This record gives sequence, C-alpha cells and structure tokens, in this order.
Amino acid sequence: MTSQPPVHGHCDERFASVREVFTRNLQTGRDCGAAVCFSLDGETVVDLWGGYLDLEQTRPWQRDTMVNVYSTTKGMTALCAHLLAERGLLDFDAPVAQYWPEFAAHGKENLPVRWLLSHRAGLPAIRETLPHGALYDWPVMTQALANTAPWWEPGTDQGYHALTFGHLVGEVIRRLSGQSVGTFFQENIARPLEADFYIGFGPELDSRTSDLHGQLVASSGSTQSESKSSGSPEIPEALKAFMRNMSDPTTMEGAAFSNPRQRSGDVNTRAWRAAEIPAANGHGTARALARIYGALARGGEIDGVRILQSETIEQAIEEQSHGPDAILGQMPLRFGLGFMLRSPVMPLSPSRRAFGHPGAGGSIGMADPDAHVGFGYTLNKMQMGLTGGPGGFAMLRAFYDAL
Repeated sequence: MTSQPPVHGHCDERFASVREVFTRNLQTGRDCGAAVCFSLDGETVVDLWGGYLDLEQTRPWQRDTMVNVYSTTKGMTALCAHLLAERGLLDFDAPVAQYWPEFAAHGKENLPVRWLLSHRAGLPAIRETLPHGALYDWPVMTQALANTAPWWEPGTDQGYHALTFGHLVGEVIRRLSGQSVGTFFQENIARPLEADFYIGFGPELDSRTSDLHGQLVASSGSTQSESKSSGSPEIPEALKAFMRNMSDPTTMEGAAFSNPRQRSGDVNTRAWRAAEIPAANGHGTARALARIYGALARGGEIDGVRILQSETIEQAIEEQSHGPDAILGQMPLRFGLGFMLRSPVMPLSPSRRAFGHPGAGGSIGMADPDAHVGFGYTLNKMQMGLTGGPGGFAMLRAFYDAL
C-alpha cells in the first residue's frame, strides 16, 4: 500500500491551495479516490483526480471515473423540471394532480408542484412498507406515493424528501415529456453540454464506475468542527433523536431513508445503476458537475450551449423555504425550487446567491452566479454528513480564499 496516492490533472497556480487540500485528503485517507473541478466564467481552472477505486489501492482513479453521488442528483432532476417550465409545459403553482391525476388521493388534490421541489409537500416517506427492490420499480414507487397521505399539512413545514423527491418530481416530468427523467436529462442537458452524468445507465459504463466504500455517518452539519484532542463536538439533542429515528423504519425519518429498505452494498450493484432513482442514483464525474453548474453560473450558457434562460435560473433559486428541517434533525436549511441555497450549514461560497446540491457521503455540485463559478466534487469513500462533507467544503474555502 502506497502512502502517496497519485494525483493527476490541471490546476492553475493561482489555486494551488485547492490542489494541496485535495492531495492532503488522499494522503490522510479521508478520501480513497476522488475528483474535483472548478470552472471560472466558463474556463476550467481546476481539474484534478487521484487515488484509487478500491480500498486495497490496486486500481487508480482515472480521468473519466464515475461514481454515485447520492442526493447531488437532485439538482440534475430539478433542471429537467425548470426546462419544462421554461417551455411553458409546467406551472409550478398548478396542482400536481393536474399532470398526475392519481396523485389527488388523500387530500392532495390541491397540492402545488412548487411544494414538491421545495420539500414542503409532506411526503418525505411512503407509509406502506415496500419490499426490497421496490425502489427500482418506477410504477410501484409512484403508485405508493400517490396513495400516501401527507405526514404533515402540505405547505406548513419543511422536511427533506431524501428518496421521494426524485419520484415525485420525476413523475411530473415523465407525464409532461413522455420520457423518463434519465432520458430527458440526457437529451436536453447532459449531451448538449457533453457532461458525463447519468441517471440510470447500462453495463457498458460499469468498467469506469467506482464502487462506494463505507457507511453513511450522520453529523450535525457540514460546518461541524472535527474531533480534536480535547474531545468530539457536542451532538445536539434534535440530531440525536434524528439518528435514533433514522434507524427505525416505523418512524417518519426512518421510512424516509429506509422504505423500501436497502441492503448493504446495494448501491454498487447493477440493479441500482440500471434503475432511475432521480433523488439518489446519479453517476458522473466532478468535471460534469462543474460544467453543468458552470453554465448555470453564467446565466445558463457555456461554450455557446444554452440549457436555461437566466430568468429561469433566477426563479429556480428564489427562496421557497428556510428554517429547521423536520427530517434532518432540525438542521437549519434554505431551499429554492429543487436546489439547496447558501446557509450556515451549507457554506457554498461568500455569495448568498450561491446554490447547488450536496449528496450523502460528501459529493457536491454548486453554482455561484455572482462570481461565475461552477464546482463539482466526487468521491468513493463516504465522509461524515448528510449535507455534504468536510472534504468538499474545505476545497471551496481554499478556492474562494485564492479568488
């Protein structure tokens, strides 16, 4: 086992501190294999990758290595909804049932699409216990959601829809476009931008897809200080309750993450990769995330390719909700329409207008429309945190300190 994991790629000298943080993450074992990419006003200024695909350090991470990014996928799904709205096909204030009639059950007939994207729908979990494998079955998941009564009065609270977000928003996208989310995303966003990101893919890409290593460990937020010699940081009572409830599938929090129940290692299987789970199983490169968010940071266009109008982006990042989250241990979060917005636990950049989405275990994508920065970070060793991880935020700090 080598003590000096390889690091490859390009980094402008101005941002040498980003390379230092990235390299240190690999050398200390925080990361096994990872990639980071920054674009500045459309120009790629940092594009680094390094480490290994396996914990035994026998297979190096390559330039085109993809990995599952969990909830970082949500930002890609949200883009599809905003594109449909821009085309005049989707009204965020219209009832979901206008596009998905079966959704009207259990008093949901007037619930607006807007609340699906801002985590205010009261549907963070399916009440009916579903069998293992149901997460891969689109009709089973969407029918179960249509048949689920809200856990709180829709619109009165904010609670992170960890898994259900993708099927809720995704079924609206499917009904309007006639395509699955993965297909719509490929045809309208990924391929035009030549961005290497997929929501569901075939075995032809398995050879360059890294497994994920380790188990998710919850923390009280991305800004939580790391353990020091004086001891570990205090865990708030609300977070302790969340961690207890998350392990109990009979609770709202437990069902939000564990219904349908997944087995250890499922995320590395062909079934997981083939399915379309638009809240959690996007696979891609850091370069792809930086390119997509880099376009959004420049008003929706990069290298002559436009994916959204600037007015659409402004609508997407208008705050819809803020405050203690009913699912994530009362963590204070800010949501736009499908994107997380800058907050104390989501310190994306010095700009309050920065937006993006993190994934459990540490991946993250971000756009800063004030500084015209796009950012992506992907990794295969799970870090602490449900809203990003310390590695990605350390590189963001280093980048902005140098900017």
